[in-house]
Amino acid sequence: MKTLLSGNEAIARGAYEAGVTLAAGYPGTPSTEILENIAAKYKESIYAEWSPNEKVAFEVAAGASLAGARVITTMKHVGLNVAADPLMTLSYLGVVGGFVAVVADDPGMHSSQNEQDTRHFARFAKIPIFDPSDSEEAKEFMKLAVQLSEEYCTPVILRSTTRVSHSRGIVEEQSRQESGKPVNFEKNPSRFVPIPLWARQMRVRVEERVQKLQRAGTNSPANKLIRQDKKLGIITSGIAYQYVREVFPNASVLKLGLPFPFPDELIKTFAASVERLVVIEELEDFLEEHIKSLGISCIGKPVIPKIGELSPDILIERKNLIEGNNDEIVASQPKVKNIPPELPGRPPVLCPGCPHRGIFYSLGRLDVIVTGDIGCYSLGVFPPLSRLDTILCMGGGISLAHGMDKAENPKKIVGMVGDSTFFHSGITGLLDIAYNKGRSTIIVVDNRITAMTGHQDNPGSGKTLMGETTGEASIEEIGKACGIKNIRTVDPRDIKTATAVLKEATESPETWLIVSKAPCPLHLRQPLGAPLRVAEDQCRKCNACLKLGCPGLEKVGNQIRINEYLCAGCNLCKNVCPANAIN
Repeated sequence: MKTLLSGNEAIARGAYEAGVTLAAGYPGTPSTEILENIAAKYKESIYAEWSPNEKVAFEVAAGASLAGARVITTMKHVGLNVAADPLMTLSYLGVVGGFVAVVADDPGMHSSQNEQDTRHFARFAKIPIFDPSDSEEAKEFMKLAVQLSEEYCTPVILRSTTRVSHSRGIVEEQSRQESGKPVNFEKNPSRFVPIPLWARQMRVRVEERVQKLQRAGTNSPANKLIRQDKKLGIITSGIAYQYVREVFPNASVLKLGLPFPFPDELIKTFAASVERLVVIEELEDFLEEHIKSLGISCIGKPVIPKIGELSPDILIERKNLIEGNNDEIVASQPKVKNIPPELPGRPPVLCPGCPHRGIFYSLGRLDVIVTGDIGCYSLGVFPPLSRLDTILCMGGGISLAHGMDKAENPKKIVGMVGDSTFFHSGITGLLDIAYNKGRSTIIVVDNRITAMTGHQDNPGSGKTLMGETTGEASIEEIGKACGIKNIRTVDPRDIKTATAVLKEATESPETWLIVSKAPCPLHLRQPLGAPLRVAEDQCRKCNACLKLGCPGLEKVGNQIRINEYLCAGCNLCKNVCPANAIN
């Protein structure tokens, strides 16, 4: 049966058809919907879980694989950084049941703090990587990846990108193929215990495996050769293949759906068959660098940019350079007409009724440094709140605060993380502060859900990905177990109390843990209260309420108004109005 699926839906379908029985991951755009689709559509066949972080998810999947199960683990590109430790050693151990790490890159940084090219991780770990260009390939490559993983006892990466993950295409659904092998771990210390004596032998086997996989890549159905005009030959992979076919329909193309281990013989044969060789790939010069190392002359970067998303328009702009017609870049004509040349900027903002707005407002009354983290609350950096000073990585909001404190920064340091981020990688930072006698104030903005990626459950939400009720982890109790003595829970919508607690904490010579607890209104799917109104005769026009940055507050001329269609009834503006003009 043929159906229309997004790349993420197709990957979930591919896992089902491949006989996968366990899937573990951590939500992160653009990979999130893979596990959500598995849990929604295939829960009778596949156990799925949101793990506290990507490292744990990777290890859970690895354990199941070593017992013989077919598994996948999902994450976005920065998540693989977190899981890099088990990745590198699992390459040495090898796997038993098929093991596929689905990693979604985000060229253009639509929802990420950096750009990364996961293909480098495959070469670093010496494991194969598949690079699909559409939904159908995403499904089929998942099945090929499981098959290759079991045949060569290797973990495999399936790399997606934002456009593949979120674009939709026709997919032919097929039946599920069960493994047929029982799950039963067989003891074999010399294979599964990488102490130096045995790890040295594993290292040799890894290199031998790479050579076998390199030869296998020549005949892999993932690598596709399209012979057409010999004047121009293009080597490409992933979503770039779709752009190449659109802009250069007559060129000969070598599409590497299995780009690593590099299929050298296939590359050499193709290069010898064309007059002009161009490498078109999104982000890094991963293929180009290797092709040139083979002594093959080719064109790639910087004609093809290595920063940001690739697109047909970019290739059209550089078409003459790619084809070798002249040295000028001809600007492409915009395909969409009649768009006003200057649209007003629309920066991202915290939602109406978001409780994080209250804690940022309270922090605005204090002269402190705020080290932030990854989540909705990262939007607190924008005016008028302007209360975040740094963002590094998940969990960094706590650890950076401790580092600044130990460096004896003259201003008091406040570290901020969300509840899901706290469970992900904040606990160890808090433990470090307690153990090493830090003095910073840590705020966990706790809305009991992983809000930024679409309201996925976490260890504090009381529900699993499979919809089962479970225990709710207490941030306060975890803080107490770490050794933090000063712990307070506040409602951030109570500005007066929240500000008083923050002032007490930041003036204290000891570490404080403040849990700012209030629900996410979008997750509740209902307003927090009735829409508020501004009494025009009482309003002083002091603009104090506008400092909240709430999109429900509007200034029309000289008058402040509340948009009743946006107002969530959170009362924050009411609490900060000095004239009591909001009710």
